Amino acid sequence: MSNLFSIGFGVGTCNDKGEWLEVYFPQPMLYPSEEVAKAVTGVLDITGGNVAVALEEAQLQPLANQLENAGSAEQAAILRQFATSQRPLVAVVLHSDDAPQSVPESYLKLHLLSHRLVKPHGTKLDGIFGQLPNVAWTNKGAIDLAELPARQLEARLQGELLEVSCVDKFPKMTNYVVPKGVRIAHTARVRLGAYLGEGTTIMHEGFVNFNAGTEGPGMIEGRISAGVFVGAGSDLGGGCSTMGTLSGGGNIVISLGEGCLLGANSGTGIPLGDRCTIESGLYITAGTKVAVLDDKGAVVESVKARDLAGKSDLLFRRNSATGAVECLTNKSAIELNAELHSN
Repeated sequence: MSNLFSIGFGVGTCNDKGEWLEVYFPQPMLYPSEEVAKAVTGVLDITGGNVAVALEEAQLQPLANQLENAGSAEQAAILRQFATSQRPLVAVVLHSDDAPQSVPESYLKLHLLSHRLVKPHGTKLDGIFGQLPNVAWTNKGAIDLAELPARQLEARLQGELLEVSCVDKFPKMTNYVVPKGVRIAHTARVRLGAYLGEGTTIMHEGFVNFNAGTEGPGMIEGRISAGVFVGAGSDLGGGCSTMGTLSGGGNIVISLGEGCLLGANSGTGIPLGDRCTIESGLYITAGTKVAVLDDKGAVVESVKARDLAGKSDLLFRRNSATGAVECLTNKSAIELNAELHSN
């Protein structure tokens, strides 16, 4: 293994000014071998740093040959396919895991997540919003917003409709990678940069942001916000929510352990340990006042929910008579329906 963090060869889209809008990396590499690293940096004359280099046609065959000699036949085959295209091509070489400084660097890091090469928080994404342009995602690919009216008119004059599915910085994941062993009912609700472990099912109203995701297996019918990671065997009920670091969670990293259940329309603003349950309709935030009960139902103490962060085997509920939020030991195991979660 080399000292390089990552290498990716991509084909993408540029606007009329030659600025990158998006990049597709068919097979990104994490910690490539020393032989592959030397082959790439040698042919492309890269001496250090994190760089995105436009690939010229004359470089493709020599680079493919060097990669094949280095034992990477799959990467060599990708470059030979690139030689048949007139699309913009790029090589991204990251010597270190630093915040991305360009669109190609940003897209390579998002690919690393969705290809399950790194988990959420496993690579630095600081400032990625500032690097990515807002793009019109259409049935004709990514289009610069300033160029969209002309492209729409051009399509109409040809008797066609240019369908704009969304306007966003992040595309949907499934246009770039579909991880093995997952089900996604509504693909527009999973952004590139999401990490979906094998056995994960995302139902129609489920949502997974970038730098967030699931260990799998699990049933997701609620919202997994940016930065949130859900452990194996955990379920998110319909309409439930997790508070991400970009939506009010501050610097607290929200996560769910294994075997947790968020009931329908519930939510959490604290990290949960294993085998925790939040009943339907109850949203826990860090400052929520919680009455901790013993096994006889008597109040032992009153704490803020943040004091229970990360603890396992807890059941959060609201007292139907008083409205008080209560916490007691969760003695009922949450077992997934094996048939429901098979992919």
